[in-house]
Amino acid sequence: MKLTRLATPLIAAALMTSPICTLAQNNQNNKPAVQDWNTPPAGTEQSQQAFRDGIEAAKLDKAAKRTIDAKTSHLYKNPPVKGAAKDSYRAEFEKGYQAQLAHDSSM
Repeated sequence: MKLTRLATPLIAAALMTSPICTLAQNNQNNKPAVQDWNTPPAGTEQSQQAFRDGIEAAKLDKAAKRTIDAKTSHLYKNPPVKGAAKDSYRAEFEKGYQAQLAHDSSM
């Protein structure tokens, strides 16, 4: 009975330190994070929304056969933010707009 109490933890420790276990853990940790073309870059909620708005604006402009230019879009000209945030909104909006155009041209 005492042998079982002593052997069980030793076997568990041996299994956890074996090379097979560490290889499996390393393979899970080394997977590169895949980011889709339409995933907003890390940042504030507002900047991510601007990126998504740019994607949608590009889709709508193309569907309506309007001029393909982010700077002519209504949301670019009149961003739904105030003050100094307008410039950062416009920058992220353009990135999203360009990402949509690049995705369309790669298809």
